[in-house]
Amino acid sequence: MADSRLSSLAKSSALMAAGTLVSRILGFVKAALLIVAIGVAVGGTADAFDVANKIPNTLYMLLSGGVINAVLVPQIVRAAKRPDGGKDFIDRLLTLAITALAAITLLATLCAPLLVQLYSSPRWSDDQRALAVAFAFWCLPQIFFYGLYTMLGQVLNAKSNFGPYMWAPALNNVISIAGLATFIALFGRGDNGEHPIVSWDGTMIAVLAASATLGVMGQALILLWPLARIGYMWRPRFGFRGVGLGRAGHVAGWAFAMMLIGQLAFVVTSRVASTATSDGTEASASNAAYTTSYLIFMLPHSIVAVSLATALFTQLSTYAADRDADSVRTSLGLGLRLVGFVNVFAMSGLMVLSVPAAMVITGGGSMANAQALAPVVVTMLAGLVPFSANYLLQRVFYAYEDAKTPFWVQVPATLVTVAGVLCAGALLPTTWIVAGIGLAMSTGYLVSTVLSAVLLRRRLGTLGLGPVLIAHAKFLLAGVVSGCSGFLVLHALGQEAYSSLPRAFVTCVLLAGGMLVVYAGLCWLLRVRELHQITDTLRSRLRR
Repeated sequence: MADSRLSSLAKSSALMAAGTLVSRILGFVKAALLIVAIGVAVGGTADAFDVANKIPNTLYMLLSGGVINAVLVPQIVRAAKRPDGGKDFIDRLLTLAITALAAITLLATLCAPLLVQLYSSPRWSDDQRALAVAFAFWCLPQIFFYGLYTMLGQVLNAKSNFGPYMWAPALNNVISIAGLATFIALFGRGDNGEHPIVSWDGTMIAVLAASATLGVMGQALILLWPLARIGYMWRPRFGFRGVGLGRAGHVAGWAFAMMLIGQLAFVVTSRVASTATSDGTEASASNAAYTTSYLIFMLPHSIVAVSLATALFTQLSTYAADRDADSVRTSLGLGLRLVGFVNVFAMSGLMVLSVPAAMVITGGGSMANAQALAPVVVTMLAGLVPFSANYLLQRVFYAYEDAKTPFWVQVPATLVTVAGVLCAGALLPTTWIVAGIGLAMSTGYLVSTVLSAVLLRRRLGTLGLGPVLIAHAKFLLAGVVSGCSGFLVLHALGQEAYSSLPRAFVTCVLLAGGMLVVYAGLCWLLRVRELHQITDTLRSRLRR
């Protein structure tokens, strides 16, 4: 039974993981080009664009991302049992969501100066804040298209058509890369890798910020094609009473409240990180460095945890609707073990390779930039395993149309994170503030995971976490040995092995490959069931 579930998950996840991997690789290319264009850890231009471009992401997550993810799939799975297959219900649900999203986007764009003021540091100069506001006017329309992308993608996911949702961001990155290449061709790199704030004009702002928004627009609109291929064409339908949207509204309300709590913490994080903005005399990890480090942190989570969770969520929603708690537990346990197997290696490998990886991400820039990013990467990665585990646990609550419990989990986790962030800002030297923020975030992830597991156990009676914990103990042992071996080799090679982009890339590839061999070999000797199941599945498919 477990082998069949693994095979089913592998089929559903492979295409999504491939799309996510391609998208993330393109995302790293985009990040490197952005650093080439406007810098990352020296001067204030990068931080001005980062805050402006991050506002639509955070508002989208606040107003639609979590709400949509919590509501759409379970509602569509249940609506599919209706005589019309749920077509009328889905049309009305999308109409309501799109109308609200359009109004919110318009309001947010009009309030661009206030939002920049909220997310930036009081220490910013008037010129830096004015530049961020100009960027924000171009970037804030992304809110609507991020929301549209998620809504259309969740309709596809609920109908078990997973691939397009994970491949669409690749188009976003291609468009953004083209925009950044155009910017560099037209305006160059500027002095010391960044254009002084006072040198920006309307054309430069439009080329940089509008290309970012065009990428998100393409990411959303491309999903209309696969929807048409499966026979679904959205038709606006108004009149929202008496059609079963009340339950969806209740779940959405709690999901919105949970995201609000999380984003309040992010406001604190953004403002504290802004206090570490470099004055141009030395490299200092600030908002732009935080975003770049978070991109590295999210790579393994996005490729593995999000792909598996997306496939599992439809299954879990079906099992929850059928009141099949045993299948819910079995699927959750399998998902946690598979995600942990990959994430523990990713955590140990990226920690060891933090400086070479930062050199690759920054496009082979200065060693000072890479060394400023590395501690942030390490402290964020400390929370990778609990972050992904909690992501899966939340999907079980959402499958049961319960967003209230995740909200109450979020409250103490956020308090812990905010306390840690404030301590980092007050107690640490400027160059270590964002690294301290990463550690505070990791602590918050651990708190939320423990609370989610305890509360979910009360709901289901038991979670069967014994095999999950034993498996993670084996993963951690193999990860520690693999990480120590990689660290010793990297230390023996010295900084010369990653002093440039080509050398850093080769070092990352070869050393990661060697560490993977050590990790997989130890997991095999420790009789890690997931590794044996994966190899058996691959052998079976190769024979066919």
